[in-house]
Amino acid sequence: MTDHNASPETAHDVPEQGVETSGHETPGMNETGGETLEETTPEARIEALEAEVAELKDRWVRSEAESQNIRARAKRDIEDARQYAIQKFARDVVEAAENLQRGLASLPPKTEGEDTLTTKLREGIEGTERSFLNILERHGITCEDPTGKPFDANLHQAMAEQPSDQHPSGHVMQSWTPAWLLKGRLLKPAMVVVAKGGAQAAPQGVDKTA
Repeated sequence: MTDHNASPETAHDVPEQGVETSGHETPGMNETGGETLEETTPEARIEALEAEVAELKDRWVRSEAESQNIRARAKRDIEDARQYAIQKFARDVVEAAENLQRGLASLPPKTEGEDTLTTKLREGIEGTERSFLNILERHGITCEDPTGKPFDANLHQAMAEQPSDQHPSGHVMQSWTPAWLLKGRLLKPAMVVVAKGGAQAAPQGVDKTA
């Protein structure tokens, strides 16, 4: 008897139209459908590495220079702090030195036969002043008397201006206090009186008697 329910046998299944059966990608195409990127050549890779090395070297040189600048600034700051840490204290100390000078100036001029007490007082103050100034000088504190010198706004403070025939115009004719310096740096300017309208200072090397 013939089995009418049996399905006819087929040797091969027919693939559906339009469906690819191969698992391989089409040559020259990547997963997104674009062209495959060519591999970098050794020469191009070497050139890229050399450029990267040059950039890193430049960064290192700049960083090293900046580090040296920072170290130099720190060294200067430490040196300044060490040298000028007593600046505020030094200003107060020179006030005491100026008071000694005022004390000497307040004494009457030395004369023959003056009172023994006055002589001893003067000698005592003068000795104290010399000793005090020596101590200050050992610590870098010095004073300069500007009398007779040209006025210098960096070192002098003009308290008055007076006409004078004995001093060149623009020169210090009198100093009330000296200029004080701490290791070359101005600590306290000199209080001075400046001459005006006097004889003009002769240029150096010019003989005024000719």
